[in-house]
Amino acid sequence: MYYIVTGAAGFIGSNLVRALNLRGEYNIIAVDNLAKADKFKNLVDCEIADFLDKEDFRKKIQEGFFDGLVRAVFHQGACSDTMETDGRYMMDNNYQYTLELLDYCQSEEIPFLYASSASVYGAGSTFRESREFEAPLNVYAYSKFLFDQIMRRRWHKRGAQVVGLRYFNVYGPREQHKGRMASVAFHFFNQFRTEGRVKLFEGCDGYGAGCQLRDFISIEDVVKVNMYFLDNPDKSGIYNLGTGQAQSFNDVAVATINTLRGAAGQDALTLADMHQQELISYIPFPDALRGKYQSYTQADIGALRNSGYAEPFLNVEQGVGRYVEQMLKTAG
Repeated sequence: MYYIVTGAAGFIGSNLVRALNLRGEYNIIAVDNLAKADKFKNLVDCEIADFLDKEDFRKKIQEGFFDGLVRAVFHQGACSDTMETDGRYMMDNNYQYTLELLDYCQSEEIPFLYASSASVYGAGSTFRESREFEAPLNVYAYSKFLFDQIMRRRWHKRGAQVVGLRYFNVYGPREQHKGRMASVAFHFFNQFRTEGRVKLFEGCDGYGAGCQLRDFISIEDVVKVNMYFLDNPDKSGIYNLGTGQAQSFNDVAVATINTLRGAAGQDALTLADMHQQELISYIPFPDALRGKYQSYTQADIGALRNSGYAEPFLNVEQGVGRYVEQMLKTAG
């Protein structure tokens, strides 16, 4: 029996492959599109049974190639670029592809764990898994939103586990291929190492410079929650996956800089100290993001807790600190 991980060479997908390996699972079909070839590096330390291009995989699913051979599907494959303007591509890649896999997993009674997104909430201030709070601001968010709506309409017909996880701002190892879509922790680390300072957006939407608030969650916690639902196939639903506690971009900058300073034998600084020493600077808010930007997110994790998941989450100071230490180690 195989585990199938789509988007397997991507950020979250490759971390799930590695987590399965650490459980002694090696019969893994890794599915991805390697048009951006450097993503292969995320799988170098992983063990898999086979790799399939996304389009070949879709064809094999339609032909019944995997019938009776699959234990669970982790569907992480998607275009995650919130600035993508090709709506036809986005809807085929994110919506239609997911719908095909849902239909297949239901017909074969296979657990289906898929990536939704906190972007479905748009500019709202309530982040609860309910239709009245959802208003996507871009086609990426709409592609995720629409599949969640279809899932809700079919809920009473499901015959196997279905879990949609609305990821908030995930950061951690194996995201280096994402370029500008990588986490702010990743960008702050590289900026400080090359320029001796980090750059944040000036204020917007009533927030001061660097004071916009997001629910930043470590990939370590994202993996734990995925494994929890894998181990509990009787639990289904659409769940927010954040820490439940918003923190500012300034907090991420402070955690990044202080971890790097600590590694160099230097004392920790306050945000005010960093301003005084010009270790943090602010750049104009991009016009292209106006009206499409979430200045505040904070997951309501009540549904996740009610499902039985009780593990604590890493805060920014803990999670970003660990991530920066890992990046330093990798950088040698």
